[in-house]
Amino acid sequence: MTTPETLPPPEMPTGAGFDPETVRRDFPVLHRTVNGHPLVWLDNGATTQKPRQVIETLAAYYASANSNIHRGAHSMAREATEAYEGSRAAVAAFLGAASPDSIVFVRGTTEAVNLVAQTWGRANLGAGDEILVPALEHHSNIVPWQLIAKERRARVVPVPLLPDGRIDQDAFADLLSYRTQLVALSHASNVLGTIPAVREMTALAHRYGARVLVDGAQSVAHFPVDVQALDADFYAFSGHKLFGPTGIGALYGKPEVLTAMRPWQGGGNMIDSVDFGRTTFAAVPHLLEAGTGNIAGAIGLHAAIDWLTSLDRPAVEAYEKALTEYAVRSLATVPGLRLLGSAPERISVLTFTVAGYDPATVAECLDQDGIAVRAGHHCAQPALRHYGLESAVRASLALYNTPREVDALVASLQSMQQRD
Repeated sequence: MTTPETLPPPEMPTGAGFDPETVRRDFPVLHRTVNGHPLVWLDNGATTQKPRQVIETLAAYYASANSNIHRGAHSMAREATEAYEGSRAAVAAFLGAASPDSIVFVRGTTEAVNLVAQTWGRANLGAGDEILVPALEHHSNIVPWQLIAKERRARVVPVPLLPDGRIDQDAFADLLSYRTQLVALSHASNVLGTIPAVREMTALAHRYGARVLVDGAQSVAHFPVDVQALDADFYAFSGHKLFGPTGIGALYGKPEVLTAMRPWQGGGNMIDSVDFGRTTFAAVPHLLEAGTGNIAGAIGLHAAIDWLTSLDRPAVEAYEKALTEYAVRSLATVPGLRLLGSAPERISVLTFTVAGYDPATVAECLDQDGIAVRAGHHCAQPALRHYGLESAVRASLALYNTPREVDALVASLQSMQQRD
């Protein structure tokens, strides 16, 4: 009988123009220990670690350039404003947007989706209208639509999945109609890793006059994005999943769509003139950015984008694909391990269960060996229920992870079983 110990070792991925060990030197936290073991950070789907370039940029801003923006007449205010608006331009270029004016700074993807729901949704949804949402979505791309749909007497319509975790495209086509006002879908699933056919789905939705919002939280760190090529009406992402700071993200919107939107919040920065008789508003994107934004976060996001785009991204993408394939083959040697989702197009998210073990227990055992994974419903309960589950373990890889760390994960899982 073949056992895990006698199986031939999986073929190791090669760098092919990308060296993860060189990149790892930029990340101070990756060199710490946890419970006496070298840290193995496999919780990148929740948040990525930060390179020293981002950390140093944040420290330098607070040490020498801290000021509010837009309204100040002094030198530091001008410097901070230039840096903040320079960050907006960097985000626009990163997403392939035509103009920085199509970029709205937000706290993250969740706030971006809520902003669209509460502004565009309130103005455009009515009784009987439908919002199509695939079953693989994160809760932040489900719940805001439920809230606004209830208010506007519209309906959220789930799009089912195939057994391998892909969106059922036949069902999607059948569900689309002239009642469909919006399609909300992720560019990559946070629990199955599935990369949907966003461009094709967007084109089909547009035939019915529907708008499309794409949740890019899980995609932007793994492959280049071109919002104009996708023809997305809205695209949202979070900085902290892109090697940047927490509390900052961006919403892209087509210029004609953003211009038609009304304010979500009122306050400073988003006005032109205020009087008790009449208030006039600033143009977008400032219209949608009430109050003092996360200035340091935006500047740190710029540093993260500069760091990532300095790499050979096709080589990074090829490396991550090879590492993911290596991880899938390696995990197959663990008795009783069930990997969820097998879509041919996927990012490096590996969600699994181990027969006889509660996911929380698995995560605790791995943590004792310094391996950080996530256990629970991953804010994607409909996707897990597609597989008859309420909870699972998720190991999510990034460009700085290595085959050695995959080996550590597999060895720890096998050791857990041998101890029982």
